[in-house]
Order: sequence, then C-alpha cells, then structure tokens
Amino acid sequence: MSAPGWTVVIPVKGSSGKSRLEHPDRAELASAIALDTIDAVCRAEHVAEVVVVTADGELALRVVSDAGAGSRPLVRVVPDPGGGLNPAIAAGLTAVEPARHRAALLGDLPALHPADVDAALELAATHDRAYVPDAEGTGTTLLAALPGVPLEPAFGGGSAARHAGAGFAALDIPATSTLRRDVDTADQLHSAVGLGLGPRTAALLD
Repeated sequence: MSAPGWTVVIPVKGSSGKSRLEHPDRAELASAIALDTIDAVCRAEHVAEVVVVTADGELALRVVSDAGAGSRPLVRVVPDPGGGLNPAIAAGLTAVEPARHRAALLGDLPALHPADVDAALELAATHDRAYVPDAEGTGTTLLAALPGVPLEPAFGGGSAARHAGAGFAALDIPATSTLRRDVDTADQLHSAVGLGLGPRTAALLD
C-alpha cells in the first residue's frame, strides 16, 4: 500500500540535550544525533514536509542549510515555546494544516533508516491514530494521525501505555527497526551503533 505525503514534526533540544551521554563534546553529539534523525526522515519517500521545533538557533541554521533551496521534502523550523517535549510538538502541529497526514517523531534516533520511516507511515495510514513503541516497549518514538483526527502527544516516561489508553493503535514494527531505537543513555547509544549510525553521529564516535 502506498502512503500519502506526511508532515512529520520533530522536536529537538539540540546542543542542550542528551545530558546522560558521556562524550568529550556532548553538545556536538546531541546536535549530530538530531541532524542524522532529521536527514533520515527527509530521505523517506512518504514524507512531504518536515517541521523541526527547536530553541537552538545554531541547529536551526544547520537544518535550513542542510535542506537547501527547493528541497524535497519541504523543511521548516518552528521556535520551541519551552515547557518540554509535548508543548514543543504541539507548537509544531499548530504550524501544520490539520487536513494533512501528520506525525510526531522523536529527534534522538541516530540509526534511523528512511525505509523504516516509510514502513511505519504505510501502516499508520491504515489507522485513525497510531504509535510506535520504543525498543524497551515503554516509551514512544512516533505518533501519527490521519487528516482531521486530533494528534495529542503524551510523550515522557511510560508514554506507550498512555498513548494506547488514549486510543492510539500500536503499530506492528519489528523490535529490530531503527525507528524503535531512541537514545538517552550510553547503553542505548551502544545498541544504536549495532544498527548503523548516521554519518554525523558515527564521525564523532570514531
């Protein structure tokens, strides 16, 4: 089944994120993880638009520079209003036409592969609202909703159960999918290495 063109909202802390990762240049590592995630989403065939929500001005400039003029998909940056992950996603969704297919994706998936994004969006197109649990099964990496259907994020600890309770359908995504490997800890980053990191993150870990 072919999925329609999706708008994907990606909240990113940028250089201020990933406080639990130990690295000589943690700020640069956090930015690299975000940029690799955004790049993978931009290369997915079913993605028509990407909305990055961030308060990191330098990262915003890098996102726009990487996208380039006339790029496909369209890439926009929306200021992060503060208050955490869910308000950031809400700000991004406010900038999106509700008649579009919409998704919210975490910005810390350094091994993300475009084919895994496409596979999830194809499945999501068969549900009013859907989510993808993280590799541990307790968190969430992706939320999606069809046109006109409210997309109300409840990210944070234990979010998979909250999204399921709110009526989101759990997508049958393999545990080995790069879409399920978000990174907050050194052990999770090690697992992501085994899946194949994006070029920016990999360069910092060589």
